[in-house]
Amino acid sequence: MPRILIAECKQEVSTFNPVLSGYDDFTIRHGQAILDYHRRVRSEVGGALSVFDATADVELVPTCSSHFITSGGTLSDAAFEKIAGEILSSIKDAQLVDGVYFSLHGAMATQSEGDPEGWLLAETRKIVGEHVPIVISLDLHGILTDRMLEHSDAVVAFHTYPHVDFFSTGERSARLLLRIVAGEVKPVTAKVTVPALVRGDELITASGLICHAVNAAKDIEQSAGGLSAAMMWGNPFTDVPALASNSFVVTDNDPARAEREALRIASLFWGHHEKMQVPLTSLVDAAQMTKANSSGTVVLVDAADATSSGASGDSNAILRALIDAGYEGTALIPIVDPAAVEAAFVAGIGNEVKTTVGGALDAKRFTPLPIMGRVRMLSDGWFHSETTRELWQAGRTAVIQVGGITLIVTSRAVSLYDRALFLAHGCDPKHFGAVVVKSPHCEPHMFKDWAALYIDVDAPGSTSANLKSLGHTKCARPMFPLDADVPFQPQAKLFQRHS
Repeated sequence: MPRILIAECKQEVSTFNPVLSGYDDFTIRHGQAILDYHRRVRSEVGGALSVFDATADVELVPTCSSHFITSGGTLSDAAFEKIAGEILSSIKDAQLVDGVYFSLHGAMATQSEGDPEGWLLAETRKIVGEHVPIVISLDLHGILTDRMLEHSDAVVAFHTYPHVDFFSTGERSARLLLRIVAGEVKPVTAKVTVPALVRGDELITASGLICHAVNAAKDIEQSAGGLSAAMMWGNPFTDVPALASNSFVVTDNDPARAEREALRIASLFWGHHEKMQVPLTSLVDAAQMTKANSSGTVVLVDAADATSSGASGDSNAILRALIDAGYEGTALIPIVDPAAVEAAFVAGIGNEVKTTVGGALDAKRFTPLPIMGRVRMLSDGWFHSETTRELWQAGRTAVIQVGGITLIVTSRAVSLYDRALFLAHGCDPKHFGAVVVKSPHCEPHMFKDWAALYIDVDAPGSTSANLKSLGHTKCARPMFPLDADVPFQPQAKLFQRHS
């Protein structure tokens, strides 16, 4: 009866967000609570459990799950020390196991550690020993480091963007781990690092040029001897030494094929990388276009303040631009501002509130905007993700109406890659003349398929697609698009724990 250890540590950060993430920005679960929660949601761990539960004679050993409430700024060293301590202590308590499934993201960073996931895996390896297989799952926005590959037996990554394969990625991870534990396969991994940071619509896997690399990876996984493969384009806002794009291929003890295929996927990606930059519209032009629109909803994409990418969420840049342009229509805008929420709670539902919104966290980029509005709703900020049904926490939340503009003001950042925050607070985006979407891409049916106009706005923020504006100092250079005429001399690096 194989004993399979389950662990999870996930956060994506923007190191350009000035607000440090802390321990309270994570949901921590231990033991049976991990199984009880993830069996109800469409997460990676949920997918893995579905496979393990359907397999006879598998004994699950749940240890510790540390899952970000949303992405955020650099994780404080003190918080990581506490989180890592709980995870590693629970792994030690598990005693002898036959395999490890570790659900990670891949784009964490602490004040002093640029590769926390790699460090965790190295420490886990010290505990479980050199011969216990470890399979990890990663977001394709993860930064695949050598240390991650040195201390795991295989990696499995998302194939879709926007992400709709959380659950199936966990399933793939579990199936591969069980094959390794049973001695059916001997994984070998090849990785190719590509000096490019990319954003934009061409990364949408269902329609963009990235599909050539992604489809090649999926074909490899479905072939005899192909165990796992992916194109990972990293998170350009996590400025760490290993930041880059990476292809990887895992084969069954066939290093030559792994190397050849990883090089092919990297070449397919590099062949289109210059087109993988999103055209942006200035704040002034976006506001004027919204004002001039006479039918349907204008979707204003504020990817520069994307909380799911690590931004602070307190940008009022588009709100200010609409007011300055004299926009008189209706608008739906999310914003993080704990003090404004507190003022709304003091005022009470139905009453007027005078406060400021925006600039509560990222004060160097945003200046607080005075408003007079009416409180329409107050909530505790708990709601379920539309995408995965996971429970999300925005903290105490207020819906404030300022003329035709409806602000959903949260006490803390929460993921906005679907419509859950809006719908949970009684606001259907289709009923507004404009809606600010603080995510670079949502599933098309959520906004893009029905929008009268869909505008990628060049607003300030710590996750701006205008990558040159951010000020990278730690990643390798030269790097596209930060530098001109970036050369690419593809080389594959091999990793195999046991031949």
